[in-house]
Amino acid sequence: MKASPEAQRRLLDLQAVDTTLAQLAHRRKSLPELAEIDAVARELSALEDERVRAQVAVDDLDRDISRFEKDIEQVRLRKDRDQKRLDAGGALREIEGLQHELATLNRRQSELEDSELELMEQKESAEAALAEVRSRLSGAVERRDAAERRRDEALADITKEQEFKTSSRGPLSADLPSDLVALYDKIRLDSGLGAALFQSGRCGGCRIELYGADLARVKAAAPDDVVRCEECRRIMVRTRESGL
Repeated sequence: MKASPEAQRRLLDLQAVDTTLAQLAHRRKSLPELAEIDAVARELSALEDERVRAQVAVDDLDRDISRFEKDIEQVRLRKDRDQKRLDAGGALREIEGLQHELATLNRRQSELEDSELELMEQKESAEAALAEVRSRLSGAVERRDAAERRRDEALADITKEQEFKTSSRGPLSADLPSDLVALYDKIRLDSGLGAALFQSGRCGGCRIELYGADLARVKAAAPDDVVRCEECRRIMVRTRESGL
């Protein structure tokens, strides 16, 4: 293939734009905020599971306490009825029975109240654990939101630069021979780099130094010959810096 030395030199400008675009694309995919957001998302999922378990523990204790309160209330009502009957007087046998039942109810009430108090203490601890996990959950949400804001800002900057580079690539590519650009694009899509400067006997693409017949071939090529590296097949652009 033939192309003027100037056209070949401008391939390096095109490659510089494409290299920047590739770097921007890589940066878009590898922003540290993305990894941070993923990590916080996993943390949030684990914390939400922990919060649910803590909430269930509190709810279970609330239900048990409510049941004890109902039982205690029933005992109190029964005591009130027995006490009224006892105050009203009656046969000795009935009075003794009421006194015995009242003593039993007092013990039952005391047992229920002790159990309720123990559950209330457990509930206090459970509520403290729930508040602690909610606090950690809130902190994780704040960190996620902050990371998402930083991610969005970084992506906006990348998009702006990508748009600028893309807009400059079009005219640059249009000014070059279409067959040269087609070859360059094919090589670039295959290897990520379509053209590189040949300098000090070395291919700028694969960094291999040429000797003997390979170097002689490059030196003997006409200025408008499009020379490719035998190793990496990239276009080797020769300029004054090539030292040929």
